[in-house]
Amino acid sequence: MKKKQSKKKTQFKKKKNYPEKTAFANLEKESNTLNTPKKSSTGIPKYVADRMARRIFFTAGIPTILGMSVFVVSYVIVTRNIAEIPPSSTIAISALFFLLGLAGLSFGILSASWDKEPGSFFGIENIPMNIQRAKAAFKPATQNFEDKI
Repeated sequence: MKKKQSKKKTQFKKKKNYPEKTAFANLEKESNTLNTPKKSSTGIPKYVADRMARRIFFTAGIPTILGMSVFVVSYVIVTRNIAEIPPSSTIAISALFFLLGLAGLSFGILSASWDKEPGSFFGIENIPMNIQRAKAAFKPATQNFEDKI
């Protein structure tokens, strides 16, 4: 059940009285802002994002899975007394696969073609152009920051 409020609290509260013109004017302003169409974003097109995702899966996903499986394979080899594997070599090999996956992530993003038709298999020719696009995307933000200083 709700507790009753004391009369002291309700006595000192003032009601905000808005004239009808300003109350309805504010309502009209809100409705106008809701109906304005949004500008189209200049983000990455869907076909390019799908192409990037496929490349990332192969160039980053597979090495990352291999990096995790090194621990499992090493555990099985050591527990079945097949071979003596030092823990440092297990960590080094898995770290190598994880670094390969990190490099594959960058390669998958930068090698994707932005054309409607897919580019070459490796996409190495697209890397310099995509680096320039990335620099251009960050350039206006740095210019605004430098102007304020």
